[in-house]
Amino acid sequence: MKEREWAPAWPLEIGLVLGPHGHGGHDPTFRTAHDGAVWRTSRTPDGPGTLRVSVRSGHVIGQAWGPGADWLLETLPALLGADDDISGFSVKHEVLEDVARRHTGLRIGRTGRVMEALVPAVLEQKVVGQEAWRAWGWLLRRYGEPAPGPAPEGMRVIPEPGVWREIPAWHWHKSGAEAVRARTIATAAWHADKLEAAATSEEADRLLRMLPGIGVWTSAEVRQRAFGDPDALSVGDYHLAKHVGYALTGEKTDDPGMLRLLEPYRGHRHRATILIGLTGLRPPKRGPRMGVRDYRSF
Repeated sequence: MKEREWAPAWPLEIGLVLGPHGHGGHDPTFRTAHDGAVWRTSRTPDGPGTLRVSVRSGHVIGQAWGPGADWLLETLPALLGADDDISGFSVKHEVLEDVARRHTGLRIGRTGRVMEALVPAVLEQKVVGQEAWRAWGWLLRRYGEPAPGPAPEGMRVIPEPGVWREIPAWHWHKSGAEAVRARTIATAAWHADKLEAAATSEEADRLLRMLPGIGVWTSAEVRQRAFGDPDALSVGDYHLAKHVGYALTGEKTDDPGMLRLLEPYRGHRHRATILIGLTGLRPPKRGPRMGVRDYRSF
């Protein structure tokens, strides 16, 4: 086990910063312990690793295991938002003023690992979260590696790109992921080295959107997590535009309407949507909802 202590210069909210990297309550790569510590696995450039992050008296304590331990501790500040520049951001809507005051420590961290963000994002395309998380969990339990160190039971490390390329069709089907998402992930895995080498969010966006099956929404979801991009807006999300419109105007809107409303936040539009989410303002639930599909055969 290796350890690092780090003191952020702001009031870190560990759950708020790390929460976006978890995918459902039973994500094999992400756990929040009863004591508030966050466990996370990663396939680093040096190999698999497990990271435990806790806060004690305002100091972050990072503990890591496995071949990737040194890399995980070296990049710990970036994961917690140390590279996030908030200097150009200011609240433009009165409804966000209170939540911005209550969350002055909000930062957007970056993992630096594209495939870890890409695979669950593709699985989440145009389906409800429960369906995507079920597939993610099944695939990680079947093809992931056991987490190094004393990680909580059941934690796994995302497989290498070559493994994603070789998963047979019947296992994709058994996981609950249909063929189009399977092809998208397998194709991306062939280009994993180039994707992981992208130096900027802009370069990653260009490379990602050249791949079949990856559009604006998926690219944004990946860049939010891998690059900590504060402007990567998830256009095309099933709920986001409605929530933004309702919070800022009292009426639901569509993607073009959301883009107009968030134009004053350009450069920080993703950050603005995080604050909007923290207001808890949601439009009334009416009409049909997307259901959880299950066409697996057992």
